[in-house]
Formats: sequence, C-alpha cells, structure tokens
Amino acid sequence: MIGEERKLGARLLVCCAVAAVLALVRCGADAADATDTKTASDGAATTRSGDAAAAGAATTRSSTQPATPWRPPKPLGASERVQQRHGMVRRQIMSPIDGRTAVRDPDVLQAMRGVPRHAFIPAKRRLQRHAYLDRPLGIGHGQTISQPYIVALMTELLQVKPDAKVLEVGTGSGYQAAVLAHLTPHVYSVEIIEPLAKRAAVTLKKQGYKVVRTRVGDGYFGWKDEAPFDAIIVTCASGHLPPPVWDQLKPGGRIVIPIGRKSGIQRLVVLSKLPDGKRRSRTVTGVRFVPMTGEAQRKK
Repeated sequence: MIGEERKLGARLLVCCAVAAVLALVRCGADAADATDTKTASDGAATTRSGDAAAAGAATTRSSTQPATPWRPPKPLGASERVQQRHGMVRRQIMSPIDGRTAVRDPDVLQAMRGVPRHAFIPAKRRLQRHAYLDRPLGIGHGQTISQPYIVALMTELLQVKPDAKVLEVGTGSGYQAAVLAHLTPHVYSVEIIEPLAKRAAVTLKKQGYKVVRTRVGDGYFGWKDEAPFDAIIVTCASGHLPPPVWDQLKPGGRIVIPIGRKSGIQRLVVLSKLPDGKRRSRTVTGVRFVPMTGEAQRKK
C-alpha cells in the first residue's frame, strides 16, 4: 500500500512538472507573439512615417519646381528675311571681325534671330532694305534704331532672367523692347517723343508683342508706378545717371546706360546695385547714342 502511494505521488510530481514546463512554453510563445505583433506594428508605423516623409519630400520637390519657362511670341514677320537675320547674328554679333567682344548668351542670340528688325523701320523712310546691316538707321524725329550688335551687347549685359521685370528708357522704334520680350514677359518701355511712342506701340502689337507695356513720358523719371525693376536699359545718352532711375532699381539689379556728352564718344556703363544699396560700376566700351531729352537736358 505504501509502495502504491509512493508511485502515485511520483506520478503526480511528474505531471506537475510537465504542466509547469508546458505553461512556461505557452508563456514564451505568448511573449514571442506579443513581440512579433509589436514589431509588426512598429514596422507599420515606420512605414507610415516613411510614407509621410516621402509624401512631404514629394510636396517639397513639387513646390520648388522652377516656373514654366517663358515662351516668347512668334512675331508676324518671323518668316520674312530669315537668312538675313541669321547672317546678321553670325557675322556681326557672334563672330565680329573688327575686334569687338562677341556676344555669347544663347538666349540673346536666339532673340536677335527671332525679331524681324525690318518691321520696326518705318516703310516710308525706304530704309528697310538696310535693316540687317551693321549700323544704326534713322526712324524720324532725330532718333535712330540702334546697331544690331549694340542691341545684343546691351541685352546680354543686362543678364535678364525669365521672371525679371525690365524697364527700357527710350522706346524709339520698339525693336529693343521686342528683343527683351523674347527673354521675359515683363517689359516696360517709356518714350518722351509721342509720335514715336504711338508708332512703336502699334508695331509691337501688330508683331505680336502684346506683353510689352509702353507709355509716353520723360524717361529721366523712370516709371515709378511700376517700380522696382530687376533691370533697366537706357537707350539714349545722359551726362549722368538719372537719380529716379537708380532709385527704381532693385538691390541686386543692374542698369546698362551710355554716359557722356551729346557730341563725341560716350561710355557704355554697367551699374550694379549691391544688397546694401551701394553702387558698383564698370565701363564696357565706347558708344555713340542720341542724347536723352527733357529733364536730362535741363540738369546739365
């Protein structure tokens, strides 16, 4: 009897031990499942976080994409005298043989190829046949359309960006404004001689340069209502830089202007406005422009 009790007790001990082991195994499995679940949850959270980061990065990339490049208008006269324009650019502007500095900016060269210069020369003056020669031509009222090389050089010196706001002092024929309109849609031009201003406005509109805004006024005072400007080009010579024109230039902007007396050679000057408002200038070459009239003459 005692032996049987001992055997029964031993079996109970074994059963208890087995139950304990099984319990421990189940606990370990449950703990592993819990760990796996947490890991999977953390992984999902990490994935969601990564997705959010990627989405954020995508949003940032999207918001920092450059603006749509400016597509200049195709002028009415674009298909006329194409070979003459291309020859003008190649011989007079890209590879001048008389020691002048070549113009290299591809956007400027393309603009010069694109603008039909002959369309900006009054037909009644019978000078359109000379439109692509390397020289200025009279347009009436004692004014001229500038030599193609000088137009290209001054445009290159401005360093016009596609979103730049540009002021031209001295609309004249409208040719320079049309060239600028191939680089930016934000072109403003002021002309003191009313018949020239009106004719230029008509020509620009007819050729398709509707983005160019013109007005009659004394360019000495710039265009205050539309200031400030990223770049300003002055196409008539003054004995000094008009203070209102300088005031209307943004910091970081530049002015290209002929400085000098009516008679003789003037200096083509590039003036840069530094971030602190100070002025930096350099002379590029000698030029000869018609004089600025109006207030500029009274300020001699």
